[in-house]
Amino acid sequence: MANPFANKHIVLGVTGSVAAYKAVELSSKMTQACALVDVILTESALHFVSALQFQSVTGRKAFTDADLWGGESHVVHVNLGHSADLLVIAPVTASTIAKLACGLGDNLLSVSALAAGCPILLAPAMDLGMYQNIATQKNVAILKERGVHFIGPAEGHLASGLTGPGRFEEPANILAFIRYLLSQSGPLKGKRFVISAGGTQEPIDPVRVITNRSSGKQGYAIAQAALDSGAEVTLVTAPTNLVAPAGVQVYPVKTAAEMLTAILDHSQKADVLIMAAAVADFTPSEVAEEKIKKDRSSLTIELKPTKDILLEVANRKAKSGFPRIIIGFAAESEQVVQNATAKVENKKLDLIVANDISQKESGFEVDTNRVIFIKKDGSKESLPILSKYEVAERIIQKILPWLV
Repeated sequence: MANPFANKHIVLGVTGSVAAYKAVELSSKMTQACALVDVILTESALHFVSALQFQSVTGRKAFTDADLWGGESHVVHVNLGHSADLLVIAPVTASTIAKLACGLGDNLLSVSALAAGCPILLAPAMDLGMYQNIATQKNVAILKERGVHFIGPAEGHLASGLTGPGRFEEPANILAFIRYLLSQSGPLKGKRFVISAGGTQEPIDPVRVITNRSSGKQGYAIAQAALDSGAEVTLVTAPTNLVAPAGVQVYPVKTAAEMLTAILDHSQKADVLIMAAAVADFTPSEVAEEKIKKDRSSLTIELKPTKDILLEVANRKAKSGFPRIIIGFAAESEQVVQNATAKVENKKLDLIVANDISQKESGFEVDTNRVIFIKKDGSKESLPILSKYEVAERIIQKILPWLV
């Protein structure tokens, strides 16, 4: 699978904000991800950071306004703007936002932005009053209407001592959004994926639930891999501690019944459904209205089976043709291949990903997986132990020939 950052030319503009030092970290992370990063610093930015700091982490020249009037003054901004795959200004001040909204070009960064034919991402950083000022809000609205992307500002403690929106978004979150923007022209562009993740929770009473050990890591990794290939991704997720990938549409659920409703709803016109969630097979027949007290010698809970989501989807596909491709997961502790093969046939799957959860490095909670792909024609492929993202990449690679 292609790395969305690999050999992509990113122009990073840095303006005069106390958060400018965080842009050094951002440029370093983009470079480590194999992007070619050119940095443009405004005169105000140079009061907070230096060109040398950026050159040290990117290995490339960092540009300032002095370069606008140098020997290449007639082309430097055109070269930067035209060759970029993405222009990121982080942090961007209220002043630079106003310049971009009005089409002003009075420094190297603003004229490069005017010359740019690529997507633009802005990460604001300013005081609360400046961000909420009606002029700034109108300028932001103008730029959004023109297709400019924004991330943040976040809410939190500001340099002025005030608390509210205006705080620079964390570099890791900006990096994730850049990853999403760079992947939009991938081979799965326009394809719609629905992916489930996590372990459902079946309530016993208002306090307790029956659940399982699924962390959701594999489903979230598949969502990221699909996004990296340009797909539009809806993630139907049971409760987890994970952060959803930037660009994914998240639909949170708790119970197996809620997941069934969400999957049937969102997969009506989907190209691919990947059921990576660990859905409860049973749910309590009755849910106590009040917390069950411990003042008893024993407790018996009667369970009833939940509806099989993949069977419901298969029945609907027989009528509508959607989702076009259905992929299931089989977490097994014995007779892995036999049990998984039976599920392929019974649930009319195109592919099942089987893993032996009795192995320490495979299955729930860990960061790795050892899986076997079983297709509907009976063919099998055993993979070595891989990270869950690498497993996700292999799944996407299997799907690609079916969609493109």
